[in-house]
Amino acid sequence: MDFPLLPCLSALAFLTTLGLAAAVRRPGGRLPPLPKERWIDMHTHVAGIGAGGSGCFVSPRLERSWKFGWYLRSFGVTRRELRRDGDAVVVDRLAQRLAQSRHVGQAVVLALDGVVDSQGGLDRAATEIYVPNEFVAAQVAKHPNLLFGASVNPYRRDAIERLEWCAAHGAVLVKWLPAIQDIDPADPRLIPFYRKLAELHLPLLTHTGAEHSFTTANDALCDPARLKLPLSQGVTVIAAHAATTGRYDGERAIDRLARLMSEYPNLYADISSLTQVNKHGDLREVLHRPEFRGRLLYGTDYPLVAMPVLVSPWYELTDLSWVRCRDINRITNPWDRDVALKQALGVPTDVWGRATTVLRLERRH
Repeated sequence: MDFPLLPCLSALAFLTTLGLAAAVRRPGGRLPPLPKERWIDMHTHVAGIGAGGSGCFVSPRLERSWKFGWYLRSFGVTRRELRRDGDAVVVDRLAQRLAQSRHVGQAVVLALDGVVDSQGGLDRAATEIYVPNEFVAAQVAKHPNLLFGASVNPYRRDAIERLEWCAAHGAVLVKWLPAIQDIDPADPRLIPFYRKLAELHLPLLTHTGAEHSFTTANDALCDPARLKLPLSQGVTVIAAHAATTGRYDGERAIDRLARLMSEYPNLYADISSLTQVNKHGDLREVLHRPEFRGRLLYGTDYPLVAMPVLVSPWYELTDLSWVRCRDINRITNPWDRDVALKQALGVPTDVWGRATTVLRLERRH
């Protein structure tokens, strides 16, 4: 997730001025074709406050933050609904919205483990957001269009057992957000965990680059270079957001990720969040760099993709015609609008359905 408000507003002002001046010159262009079958969004989020016995929570600091209200609105729920109906309403609302999409048939709903203390247990005080595997697994089982994205902090004393439980309950991947979970992907103590991931054929979806969605983050842990260890252990790794933000050792994160692409065939990246206003031009770069060819997967970073302040075709007037932006903006379903925008920006046909060849789908219950 990546939601920096001030950079977004600054980028919006700049792009609006630049785009209005250029829009009249933008040709329509021929769009890359879409697959006939509906495909998977492999990167969506849910959250909760513990209502209905979900086990979810967010830190008091995050709940007091202005960001939390934005997140609830983007989920399409209110605090009153959460307290009345329980956190499950967030998952229900996601499934209902997704069912109305013409193009996207399923979505991976991501759990998010917390920070672990020195005894290998959950450190609630240090955890910014917690979405338990048990909650996500139970809720997605109610919806045929949802898939279980697990999250296990490898520093848990029972991490291997938790991983096996997730696999047995239909997990299609494991999600990390190292900057807020305090996970170092380069830590050699994690080798047994990586070997179990590889044995279970569970891909690791891990955030790469700077993180702005939470109140605090240790961005050093999201350096793509730290992924060499799991890659060398045979883990299929998906670099969330293609490392399009942040710098490490004076080098852009995306350049460090691109080098790894050339070295490890088991490395992929997703295109979630790459149409956000603060990432203008990042999708174009990823699509044109040869290192990423054949390695990109479709994802949205829902619910952020449903927030017009973050994602809007009008931010793309420097690349798209006014007419095309208008037509895309009229699409009400957030997934179909996202597909139309990314298609117009040149996402090739092979990207949309690649998740079916990378995720662990054959054992879904």
